[in-house]
Amino acid sequence: MADLDNIEVVAPGKLSIPEKLPLFTSNELVIFPGIIVPLAINDDQVIQLVNDAVQGGGNRMIAAIMRQPNSAKVESMKDVYDVGTVMMILKMLRAPDGTMRIIGQGLGRFRLKGLVQTDPYPIGEIEMQQAKPRKTVRLEALIRTVRESFDEVAEQSPQFPDEFRTAVHSVEDPGMLADLIAANINIDNTARQSVLEAIKVPDRLRLVRKLLDRELEILRIGTSLQDKTKEEISKTQREYYLRQQLKMIRKELGEDEDGDGEAEEWRRKIEEADLPEEVVEVAKKEIERLARMNPSSAEYSVITTYLDYLVTLPWRKESDDKLDLAEARRILDEDHYGLEDVKERILEVLAVQKLKPDAPGPIICLVGPPGVGKTSLGQSIARAMGREFVRMALGGVRDEAEIRGHRRTYVGAMPGRILQNIKKVGVRNPLFMLDEIDKLVSDFRGDPSSALLEVLDPAQNHTFADHYIEVEFDLSKVFFITTANYEGNIPPPLKDRMEVIRLSGYIPDEKVQIARNYLVPRQVDVNGLAKKYIRFTDKALEDMVTFYTREAGVRNLERTIGKVCRKVALNVAEGKHNGQAVIKQDTLADYIGPHKVTPHWVRRKASVGVTTGLAYTTVGGTVLEIETSLSPGRGRIQVTGQLGDVMKESAQIALSWIKGHQKELGLKKPVLDKQDLHLHVPEGAVPKDGPSAGVTMATSLVSLFRNKKVRKDVAMTGEVTLTGKVLPIGGLREKVVAANRARIKHVIIPWDNRKDLEDVPKDVQAQIEFHPVKEIAEVLDIALMG
Repeated sequence: MADLDNIEVVAPGKLSIPEKLPLFTSNELVIFPGIIVPLAINDDQVIQLVNDAVQGGGNRMIAAIMRQPNSAKVESMKDVYDVGTVMMILKMLRAPDGTMRIIGQGLGRFRLKGLVQTDPYPIGEIEMQQAKPRKTVRLEALIRTVRESFDEVAEQSPQFPDEFRTAVHSVEDPGMLADLIAANINIDNTARQSVLEAIKVPDRLRLVRKLLDRELEILRIGTSLQDKTKEEISKTQREYYLRQQLKMIRKELGEDEDGDGEAEEWRRKIEEADLPEEVVEVAKKEIERLARMNPSSAEYSVITTYLDYLVTLPWRKESDDKLDLAEARRILDEDHYGLEDVKERILEVLAVQKLKPDAPGPIICLVGPPGVGKTSLGQSIARAMGREFVRMALGGVRDEAEIRGHRRTYVGAMPGRILQNIKKVGVRNPLFMLDEIDKLVSDFRGDPSSALLEVLDPAQNHTFADHYIEVEFDLSKVFFITTANYEGNIPPPLKDRMEVIRLSGYIPDEKVQIARNYLVPRQVDVNGLAKKYIRFTDKALEDMVTFYTREAGVRNLERTIGKVCRKVALNVAEGKHNGQAVIKQDTLADYIGPHKVTPHWVRRKASVGVTTGLAYTTVGGTVLEIETSLSPGRGRIQVTGQLGDVMKESAQIALSWIKGHQKELGLKKPVLDKQDLHLHVPEGAVPKDGPSAGVTMATSLVSLFRNKKVRKDVAMTGEVTLTGKVLPIGGLREKVVAANRARIKHVIIPWDNRKDLEDVPKDVQAQIEFHPVKEIAEVLDIALMG
């Protein structure tokens, strides 16, 4: 082995570097030109590489290059970066444990052109990269900026000795300056490799300056955090020292050590508050704990928060009910148009409360589509009774602690929202509205619907236990009203404890009345107008209801009215308005554009294979058209329209009944003989399911097979069986109201649903002729023409 003990640092410019060199690769090392680095080697392949480079008259040069992340060895060009450094081995030593230690010096950058071999160690074909920048004012400014940034970093960091700082200022070559700083500052190897790959010196200096600025910002943040930590520790020690002095002073004065003023203040509050005995006992125990506790303790604030809830909860405070039924009826009529059945049921509840104040009130659940006035109805009831109103939205609530509260062992524990809202209103008998009870969600955090059972059960809620308060609170005085859009989504145990009152939606005439008496005045006021600026005609309101909205409620109708008001407000504000703007039928489009909705009665006509059905959705009743067609084929059946399994089964049942009764139906040739059937329910983007479309599908199929048109003024609903019987369905009220909106004159209903007609508004009943049926044959006699 050659003796390298006396080899000194070499000048790279005097050496001839071969075009092929063995590759020394590593995942954790980037070597820069001009930098001397010591290396410890224990890999047999690398030891052989170094031996071959040094022994036998070798040139002692190797090519150091970093491997790509997750690459353990070099098998192709993809395993290494493109740029590395040619390194001269200055000294080599073998340790007794078999490892090798070398000292190397970087000579210059190279770009790897290809691999000559990979075994027993990689050899690469290299191309040296040299850059000699022109001395310009811009380059000199860049060099000074880099040195100044390095000086700032060095002042913040103790890792740079004075000798190194001197070396940075003595280096004249700008490329060497960038390499020297990049090799020694605290950055990761990816950043160092990016500096190595910056062949152009100005680009390299700019990159180093950015890295120095980032390191300086990190050092400043670290220093700031250390200063704040020291300040907090000093502050805590000072406070502890002062408290100890205060305790000794109190002891010398003969004052009770634990007789803190705050504990005495809580005792006074408890005496003044009208609290039940069991609450007083719990509060006194907590105050005793508080008096013995250091105010700087984390649990000190937990106890004071708990005591605040105990003292401020309205354990016995109630508001006086105003049970004047005449006044209550007036308020309900003033706030809501129509809904006579709902108002009558509410007045019955108030009458019972007046006759027997101690009687537990029912839990009312208002079920109806959006925009029919469920929430505002609760506010009107509270106003009629003279009670405080509080609303809690349950949509998306998935944590049981939202109802029962958190246990005080948890950080940031709070009572449930039930007691939080009761504390906020300050009385224990508010009207409490639980909105959207059909949208509760259960997951790993618990089942909030189960927690609500104790709240809404009159047999249990007088001893409601919140996990945070841990003292029973009487909820029996609270008048609970819940709301839901879809009755089927209410958890059955909750539904069993509530009395359901259904709001089916409004007919067009009612919407016009509501718009005239409620929505228009409110929107005129909201948009800063007055009656002298705007007036709506009845015909314009009728067109809004018919051609611009399609809903069971009036929420979109109010938005449409608001849009018109804003247009007028803009004209008034700009001074373009002269006199009163009268919104007429023929000028309505100037404010809100062309018609947005095509009513069913406009696009409906008598057709073969097209039948009008009635459906019940989460937003109320709606009209549903079912279309069928035949095409040459092999007897295949296709059902489209995003239908659920139940509706698909209804189509199969209807088809099976027709096949079994071809003679009675007058069909001369077999059904689907060399033909394909396609049944489609329009508005395919909307999911649909339910059995009540059975008679509609059967009628549409018979109309198609017999080539007879279906009457355009007839709609139907009912479940059909394989024997042709028509079974009862739900949601009849909502469906009939939807039929009335669509100007249907005849509605076919199951025979057993006759009793449900009592729930249909009288005005609607007067405009529709109902046909109760028992068999599908009766439906066909009524619906088919000719």
